[in-house]
Amino acid sequence: MAYRESLDYLYGLQKFGIKLGLDNIRALLDRLGHPERTYGVIHVAGSNGKGSVCAFLDRMLRETGLRVGLYTSPHLHSFTERIRVNGTPITEGQVAAYTAELRKVAGDIPSTFFEFTTAMALLHFQREGVDFAVLETGMGGRLDATNAVESPQVTVITSICRDHASHLGGDLTTIAGEKGGIIKPGVPLVLGRQDPQVDRVLHALAREKQAPVRDVGSVLGPKGDDAPLSWHGHRWEVEGLRPGLLGAHQRENLALALAAAELLAEQGAPLIPATVRAGIAKTRWPGRLEWWDEERDILLDGAHNEGGAAVLADYLRYLMPRVVRWVVGLKGDKEAAAILAPLLPFVAELYCTVPPVEEAVPPETLACLGRDAGRPARVFAGCGAALEAALSERRPGEVILVAGSLFLVAAAREYLAGGEPIADPLL
Repeated sequence: MAYRESLDYLYGLQKFGIKLGLDNIRALLDRLGHPERTYGVIHVAGSNGKGSVCAFLDRMLRETGLRVGLYTSPHLHSFTERIRVNGTPITEGQVAAYTAELRKVAGDIPSTFFEFTTAMALLHFQREGVDFAVLETGMGGRLDATNAVESPQVTVITSICRDHASHLGGDLTTIAGEKGGIIKPGVPLVLGRQDPQVDRVLHALAREKQAPVRDVGSVLGPKGDDAPLSWHGHRWEVEGLRPGLLGAHQRENLALALAAAELLAEQGAPLIPATVRAGIAKTRWPGRLEWWDEERDILLDGAHNEGGAAVLADYLRYLMPRVVRWVVGLKGDKEAAAILAPLLPFVAELYCTVPPVEEAVPPETLACLGRDAGRPARVFAGCGAALEAALSERRPGEVILVAGSLFLVAAAREYLAGGEPIADPLL
């Protein structure tokens, strides 16, 4: 089976939609001999920041000389980005081979896209001999395919906000219950800062499972992207931290990753402050508060829900008083008004378009929301046209922002690269 043929098969599985449940993935892993039981697992859920936490943990563990698997979604440019070992994506040939093998193994098990790719990742990690795998949930937690891992070393839940309401529930407490489904009996839980009602739900679930909740500690330091930070945790005090990821919100993500790393060290992983510090400095996570070039006049961010929009707004507040021209596009299941509201006060003009997905919020809707807030707004057929217009109208000192969807950010990165292949950002 060729790589393109395997992708056609994998994406064809999306016709089954999003089917939350563990029966199929458990049956598939059973047929594979449970590869997920052959290495340590750190399982990360939440609404925002979970990818950054995974990236920090992956890089900290790799710095010790351990072999580390990383499973995240969605990808920016290539499916292979979702499954990595020591920063190196799975090869196209391996994807094709695993797809053919898993089709035979699955047989009568009707797997969805995410179930199939999760099984592929877990099997790949076993065959690559990883010591640890860092797994990011796809959407929920309780019924997410990654939750077929029964005995992780540590679970992490980042901040939770309203997102994927059609699948997870329309209120925060219901969503919290779904995300909190990754909490396992007796397994330490690192819990991010939450809305009080979310916090109550998650602590109740932890008590029920007798899962100890670890205080994340505090990342301290002056404002500014380049200022060194310090962390005071349960046992470690780590000075001179210079995160490779930007934004004040990354302090909380960093604290979560550090608390999880400290727990892993207590369980015997060879993590020490020196390797942790080095790993943090080398962490990269493209498309999240990413300046495209050294001039810092094009900012890319995958903010795709109200929580992400609030974080981006905080960063724009820090950048003030620079003028912002916003290239915006949202997937069709997003609450456009809630995402635009915190950002519009910083924006001079909107360039409304659609991300390259099947269902998107009509750009006319985005333009109307912008105009209602007193902001000029125009509609463009695609990201390239919108970005070209913004670039041609930008004046010195102004910032072009591309935000609203990781799919939109990916399209912008490819446009800005002139269609050339983009070098792997995590090696």
